[in-house]
Amino acid sequence: MKYFCTLLAATVVAPGHNRAVSVEPEFVEPQDGHDKQDCESRAVRRWLTAHAAQYAGLHPVYLGDDLFSPQSICQAELDQGADFLFVCKPDSDPSIEEFRAGIKLDELTQKVRRGKRWTTYRYQWLCDVPLRGDVKAITVNCLMIEILDADGELTYRNSFITDMPVNRENVAELAARGRARWKIENEGFSTPKTKGYHLEHDFGHGQQKLSAVLVTLNLLAFACHTVCGLSGRASKAAMRELVTRQGFFHCMRHSLPIWCSVVGRFA
Repeated sequence: MKYFCTLLAATVVAPGHNRAVSVEPEFVEPQDGHDKQDCESRAVRRWLTAHAAQYAGLHPVYLGDDLFSPQSICQAELDQGADFLFVCKPDSDPSIEEFRAGIKLDELTQKVRRGKRWTTYRYQWLCDVPLRGDVKAITVNCLMIEILDADGELTYRNSFITDMPVNRENVAELAARGRARWKIENEGFSTPKTKGYHLEHDFGHGQQKLSAVLVTLNLLAFACHTVCGLSGRASKAAMRELVTRQGFFHCMRHSLPIWCSVVGRFA
């Protein structure tokens, strides 16, 4: 039998930046007074209730994969006065596909040079689309991006829904924001798992909250190191010298006993 904890690991990212800063997580676990099994959708709404006001001053745009596109989560974002930009796959939201069937979408094509080769970005969008097939459906704006290489081969395709206006002037920027979600996977999740934090290691499940405490401490360490790397001159100099986080941790493990010994002598 395997035991594991599941959590919503909220992370701050931005297009054009290679850092991801972890913020307060929300664990997917049975809640007091609820008979139903907990799920990620409920965890998202709990997180918004508890923390959305704290970050409202940053005017964030909440990103999420296709799991976040149902109306219950979109409405929860709107109730907090927040904007959302969620992946929305055609197979997951048939109502949207039925609505836009036969409609000629607005389109924008841009060519961008990458080194010696050209890349084509093609955008399409449609506004005021009902999210569900009933009278209580909220309306959203849809956008789609396709990327083709110099030979015309499709290398990337994705579609999003958002509450924000979409037009020819901002569709490329919105698509870039939506694509920034991969930084959550690569920097926010992959780094703690593979770069010395051992996030997936079984440090102990415990009887009640031990696993949640240990995971939170792990994410807190990752957040602190990331913020230091962004703002601390000494930390930046150390990372330039040691190149990787694993090299930094390896050096720290060897230096810590020496510092403890020095402190012990002067205590």
